[in-house]
Amino acid sequence: MEKIINDFTVNIATANGTGSQSANLIFLNSLFRMGTHASGKNLFPSNISGLPTWYIVRVSDKKYQAPGDKTHIQILMNKDTWVKDVEGLEPGTVVIYNTDVGLSVDREDLILYPAPMTKMARELNPKLAKMVSNIIYVGILAEMLEMPQEIIEKAIAGQFGGKEKAIEINSKASQMGRDYFKENMKKEDSFYVEEREQDKNLFIIEGNEALALGAIYGGVNLLSWYPITPSSSLAEAVEMHIPKLRTDKDGKTTCAVMQAEDEIAAIGMVLGAGWSGSRGMTCTSGPGISLMSELVGLAHFAEVPGVIWDVNRVGPSTGLPTRTQQGDLSMLYEASHGDTKHLVLIPGSVDECFEFGWRAFDYADRFQTIVFGFTDLDLGMNQWVTNGFDYPDTPIDRGKVIRTEKEMKKIKNYGRYRDVDGDGITYRTLPGSGLDPILTRGTGHDEDGVYSEEPEMYKRNMARLKRKIEGAREVLPKPVIREEKEQEVGIIYYGSMENSIQEIDDIVEESAGIKISQCRVRALPMSKEVDDFISRHKKTIVLEINRDGQMFGILRKELPVELLPRLHSVALSDGLPPKAGEYAEAIIGKLKSFEVG
Repeated sequence: MEKIINDFTVNIATANGTGSQSANLIFLNSLFRMGTHASGKNLFPSNISGLPTWYIVRVSDKKYQAPGDKTHIQILMNKDTWVKDVEGLEPGTVVIYNTDVGLSVDREDLILYPAPMTKMARELNPKLAKMVSNIIYVGILAEMLEMPQEIIEKAIAGQFGGKEKAIEINSKASQMGRDYFKENMKKEDSFYVEEREQDKNLFIIEGNEALALGAIYGGVNLLSWYPITPSSSLAEAVEMHIPKLRTDKDGKTTCAVMQAEDEIAAIGMVLGAGWSGSRGMTCTSGPGISLMSELVGLAHFAEVPGVIWDVNRVGPSTGLPTRTQQGDLSMLYEASHGDTKHLVLIPGSVDECFEFGWRAFDYADRFQTIVFGFTDLDLGMNQWVTNGFDYPDTPIDRGKVIRTEKEMKKIKNYGRYRDVDGDGITYRTLPGSGLDPILTRGTGHDEDGVYSEEPEMYKRNMARLKRKIEGAREVLPKPVIREEKEQEVGIIYYGSMENSIQEIDDIVEESAGIKISQCRVRALPMSKEVDDFISRHKKTIVLEINRDGQMFGILRKELPVELLPRLHSVALSDGLPPKAGEYAEAIIGKLKSFEVG
């Protein structure tokens, strides 16, 4: 039987609130410590303890990070999903299951490894049996895959951070699982883990925590937030790191964290901070953006800087709060009523989460407007590998702020809303500087900030605002383009799709014999480089994790009309992270209708 090394997907079916997350992270961290390329996807319920949860671990020497199109190893711990979990398995799948649940697996075409996990856990610690039983399956997995016990115990120590009793109990539980497999089972599967050389600087981190660190590095002075999944851990990470990273010489924190009474209050605080010259941000998800929209319009029209991070969940309405999607994009780009358009940053990795976390403040100050950061639950709440973040030596960009009389005298014919440089961006003063006037107006106004309903004045002001936002196209992060000469088909994608795109590309090339170019959009409004990418290809397909093809719609509104026939859409969304096979199949279907090659 030929060995299958570092190339499989594990699906762990448990119940929420049973301690399974710790066990799953121990398994993932053990794989990381062995130098393998592994990624984990946590699919958890949105309401109460006891409901089903799954954790999908993909191990791939090719560095694929999508969930995988099939399950190779299934862990069964939850009777509520037992039957459905078993029904969906392909013949030859390995099934490790807890016999104490009281259910069996009646399929002869599966490789079965049953074990009385709860009973074993009770022998070790009766009070903690429900939680400890999860570590039993980690031990069984480790022995089956030939992962060293030393690695497992290091991961356990890391997970429980100095809690000696927890480390001792869980280490013994993992050894019990390992011993049970050796004494009672014969290995009948082909799956193995082998160590790989690893950069010693590598570590794993959630996207939300990377964003938090980026915001702190970028000089956030105020975080105002109202709890909502999946953005809450971003705010919690800021609060966690502030005592160490943002204190003055007297030990006082230099960033305020305010849990507001609702999302409207949260964005109001951000505007107050921006008006005063501080760097304010909030984090939320789609329902919160809906509530914030009126004040987002005020910030756009009155030209007050601020940062909002949207960690996208599945909508509309309450939707699927603990699933992932790219369904908020068009809402962010044109949030609020009237003619509005906003800057949107779209990271595709934890490295970019950190980078865009600090860049967002520079863009907000420079363009005196709201900057949206757009990520999703998959990137935000799952752990990803990085070899560390870049800390540029460029100074903070505070934009056109007049701080002294001497600076004021250099400005010809100063007016709060007068464009003296032709770039659409005006100069502003700050409270406490002693410079007048300190004006911010959300109603119609002239260049001096005086109330006005004159039609021509309104037209000039709106034209200037548009010119300002349009001017950001060549300043915001450029797209990442990977292409070779004479490729006829291009792919445009964004955000967490980055973690599936290489596997999608490989499947398409293997199945259809066509190599496709890639263009990852990282910001709105888009750079002209995106237009140029489309013009170089006979056909371009826009990949998205939503139903309606929102980026596709934005492109159709903004592209030159002669490029529109080249543009096509593949938009899929079921709440789960994108599976490479599904997108590849949809792309191949499009390719069959193209006259290319």
